Order: sequence, then structure tokens, then C-alpha cells
Amino acid sequence: MSFSVFVALLFGALCVCSRVQAHDHVDISMTTCQTGDIDPEDEKELDGDELFYVDFAKQEIVSETPDFIGQMDAPGWVQQALGNQQICKNNLNVSVKAEQNPPEEIDPPQVTVYPEDQVSLGGSNTLICFVNNFFPPPVKVKWTKNDVEVTEGVTLSRYYPNKDFTFRQYSTVPIIPQEGDIYSCTVEHKGLPEPETRLWEPEIQEVLDIRKTIFCGIGLTLGLLGVGVGTFFLIKGNNCN
Repeated sequence: MSFSVFVALLFGALCVCSRVQAHDHVDISMTTCQTGDIDPEDEKELDGDELFYVDFAKQEIVSETPDFIGQMDAPGWVQQALGNQQICKNNLNVSVKAEQNPPEEIDPPQVTVYPEDQVSLGGSNTLICFVNNFFPPPVKVKWTKNDVEVTEGVTLSRYYPNKDFTFRQYSTVPIIPQEGDIYSCTVEHKGLPEPETRLWEPEIQEVLDIRKTIFCGIGLTLGLLGVGVGTFFLIKGNNCN
């Protein structure tokens, strides 16, 4: 089964998506454009994994496939993407005028913060701020550590499409967590009445549990040793008598 979808989301992104479904595989090609100075998008996905996207600044394909698969090549895709952008912007302007400037559809984001790897105090790690299910793009993300803004090493991904035509973005910051540290990710989006902040701090419960286990183990060992020594002298005493 194959089908195509055309959706005009006024004042926001106009998406032209082609989707082919065979067996259990879904192939998606997407072009988005917006009013204002928002970066366009053109990408290709297979089963939710991005194969490649167009870097409009450099006018080239950027492959996102693993090295063992090999770099994707799509001859003529960049020229097609540039043409689709012009069509997209023209259709968007026509739709806005035809609908007499209707109100914009807005979906506020959902924000989640989590570490990339298992947390160990003093060990290098990365915090990820996952901003999901928002429309229109983009979002602004700010990181803080103990109420001080962090900019070094911070990244913000491109925005990616969801199946319901909302979007998602990722922001990361490198960390070396210490006991008592508090990190925050603050997200701004036109769908939020005020910036939304999520806090994260290292979980030290596991460390405390390990310490308790060690202390209990040492105490148990010393106790058993004491019992053993006492039993030895008790037997010796009985033999002397």
C-alpha cells in the first residue's frame, strides 16, 4: 500500500510528505517551510531513522547512516529540495491569503531531561533535554548549573518531524556531576505562556546504599571474627581445665 499526504499548517510549516508502506517498513520524505526567518528542512527517513538531510547553507546532502552501512547518496536531491522550498513557500503564502490570515495552530512542547549514560559522581556524562510534540518549530533552550547559565559544549539539534506532524528537538550539555549539583533545562516556545524549566540533579542514593552495604559487610565480618576468636579461647579454656 502506498499513499501521499499534503498538509498546509497556516503561518507555520507546510509539509509535503510522501510515505510508502510495505510490509512493516515506513519510508518518509519531508519538506517543511515557514513564514519568517526559520530554517527550512528537507529530509529522508526509514522506519523513524533519518537517512540523510539537506544542508541548505552548503547545498549538500548530509548522510546520517552508520559507517558500516555506508554514506547515502541521492543525485539531484539538493536541486529538487531547493525547488520544493520555493513551491512550499508559494503555496503557504497563497493558503494564508486565501484563508484571510487565520489563527496559527500551536502545540506547546513536552520537556524531559535525562542523562545519556549511567550516572557516577565525578564521571563524565551528557545531559539530554528532549523537547517533543511541539508546533511550530523552533524552540529556544537554555542550560544552567547551580543557577549559572552554561553555554560551553551546549548543542541544539535540528528539529525532526513526528508522525502527527508535530516536531521534536534535542539539546545536550556535557557534565561531570558532583553531589549537590542542580542542572536545569529551560525551553521557550510560542505555545508556552512562560518558559518551562526542568531540573535534574545526580542521584546519590545508590552511592549511599553501597556505603551502607560496605559498612554492614565490615561489621558482619568483624562480628563473625569476634565470635570465632571467642569460641577458640572458650575451647582452649575447657581443654586446660
